[in-house]
Amino acid sequence: MASTVTIAHNFETAHRLPHLPGKCTSLHGHSWWAEITVTAADVDPNGVVVEFGPLKKALRGWIDEHFDHGVLLGPDDPLVPLLREHGCKVTEVPGWPTVENVAAHLAAVAAGLLAELERVPGARVTAVEVRETHVNRAGWSA
Repeated sequence: MASTVTIAHNFETAHRLPHLPGKCTSLHGHSWWAEITVTAADVDPNGVVVEFGPLKKALRGWIDEHFDHGVLLGPDDPLVPLLREHGCKVTEVPGWPTVENVAAHLAAVAAGLLAELERVPGARVTAVEVRETHVNRAGWSA
């Protein structure tokens, strides 16, 4: 039986999806929520997969620095250099910043952050769920 640890965090971020038809071609913002789950086959002698404190600090710090009150754009979006030139915080999401791609991007980031933390052997990021509204969500799983 596996053990899991899940960290949740919210952030305010704008994005746009100019490659899709409809109103999301315009720059717009959401109150996003992310949940990142780490799973291991067992816990360490102290009864933990990874300590909540360091994991929360790492994940929430990265999200706050790169996503919160910023703009998520695709690397080919012509707004990237323009917004950066005007001092905006821009994070490029591989492909385009769909909710699905944001979840996959956060999974990769979380895996890198987890690798730097003390954890039980075999602990890994196994799921990320991202909500851009109360009714729209997407996920990534290993």
